[in-house]
Amino acid sequence: MGLAIEIKDLWFKYPLSEDWVLKGIDIDIKEGEFVAIMGPSGCGKSTLLYILAGIIPNMIRGEVRGSIKVLGKEILNLRPEEIVRNIGFVFQNPDSQLLMPTAIEEVIMGLENLGLPREEILARAWNVIRYVGLEGKARQSPRSLSAGEKQILAIASVLALKPKILILDEPTSMLDHIGTAKVLGLIERLKREAEITTIVVEHRIEWAVEVADKIAIMNDGRIEAYGDPREVFGNPNLIRKIGIRPPMISEVFYRLAEDGIEIHRIPITVDEGVKTVKEILGDRFG
Repeated sequence: MGLAIEIKDLWFKYPLSEDWVLKGIDIDIKEGEFVAIMGPSGCGKSTLLYILAGIIPNMIRGEVRGSIKVLGKEILNLRPEEIVRNIGFVFQNPDSQLLMPTAIEEVIMGLENLGLPREEILARAWNVIRYVGLEGKARQSPRSLSAGEKQILAIASVLALKPKILILDEPTSMLDHIGTAKVLGLIERLKREAEITTIVVEHRIEWAVEVADKIAIMNDGRIEAYGDPREVFGNPNLIRKIGIRPPMISEVFYRLAEDGIEIHRIPITVDEGVKTVKEILGDRFG
């Protein structure tokens, strides 16, 4: 399995700003991996995604230093149309990327920009609309859809392009619980069924530790922790230093460890927590 993304000593600051937003970022992401990026507001998460997607510096200006390779190519040397062939980007607000009169036309528009034959365009568009469950609303205006359906349509329009890398910037931040469940369900399905490297900024920690292969914790423009969710949240001192909330079950066991109870491995899910409690009780009373 090769590397989808290689970032070495990445620095970035916006025009007229004295402060660097990104400060020496180093991260490698393998092809097919699912990586969740977390951290406090303003720590540089979205800026990092914008650079990976080519939005910075092609649409948003600023000073970039370092190396960012996507599928072996230095992204800062690529034209926007070359980047779009491999990377699909989904914004927080679906209204910012839904422009066409109907849902199916929204999916078709991106495919037309690729210059594909008409038959292939229609086949791809309808296949992806069916895949995400919007075939019954394909002829409706995106404005008539619920917020969750709009975000699913935004994801569908990107999936139709068959990107090798999918980037989602807080895709549920503007949704209610019903819309959130639908969007997260689609993302989980893509992880199971599609061979797409996925990077998502998402604050729902309990969901992320269940789904992600790796967690990256950002703070003040740096990556403070990166690895398996169990490794990252198994370090309570680091998590508290950064100020990010761990999974609730992990926080319970942080406290138990502080109270002198020997915890061999901090659980990150409820199932793991139940198992750990049974092990503790077994050690004491078994």
